[in-house]
Amino acid sequence: MAHLPAMTGPRPAARAFLCAVLLPLALGACVTASSEVSSAAKPRVSPSDAARYGAVEEKGFRIPAADPEDIKPRNVRQLVNDPSGQSPGTLVVDPKNRFLYLVQENGKALRYGVGVGRAGMEFSGTAAVGYKKEWPSWRPTDAMIARDPKKYQPWAGGMAGGESNPLGARALYLFKDGKDTLYRIHGTNEPWSIGEAVSSGCIRMMNQDVIDLYRRVPDGAKVVVLPV
Repeated sequence: MAHLPAMTGPRPAARAFLCAVLLPLALGACVTASSEVSSAAKPRVSPSDAARYGAVEEKGFRIPAADPEDIKPRNVRQLVNDPSGQSPGTLVVDPKNRFLYLVQENGKALRYGVGVGRAGMEFSGTAAVGYKKEWPSWRPTDAMIARDPKKYQPWAGGMAGGESNPLGARALYLFKDGKDTLYRIHGTNEPWSIGEAVSSGCIRMMNQDVIDLYRRVPDGAKVVVLPV
């Protein structure tokens, strides 16, 4: 099991976050909305597990190390028995339990903790990875700008990929029947949100995990998002 680094970010008790994607020729979006995240005491990850979420520097960007208090032990990337029965290479998202599985050979799967869509705003069904992007751009949808121009109009021209971008270090764009679903698997600047239902359908991962997933998954990979 590979041990890779990861990031950190602010931990507000309740905050509204946005994540929308600027496509090369068309707009796709996925919005995060305010959510209360439990502040109850939680067990700490082991030093060896925390080490795989250390700082990463690449392409002129820096992903900070994740605060161990932001990482729930259950969300640490790990090899487990595959519960899905899908063929190797398939991505399976379990929004109820807040896990993403990359199915391996011999009945195994790599399991990652994820943040998922809020109730009533989830995507479910079968899709495919239409394409992938490193350090993706972000732009609010026209509907978001119309709804709250003060907040979103400044980003009408888009935000370049980078350390402050809400899509994080990588994005996998989900398509169904050749059409963009507007949902993504992407990184996040808020590792505290992993394991929570905080977005409008997007599947968010710690940046270190989405980097690991990105290099393992080719364009066209099958994605199964289970119903809640």
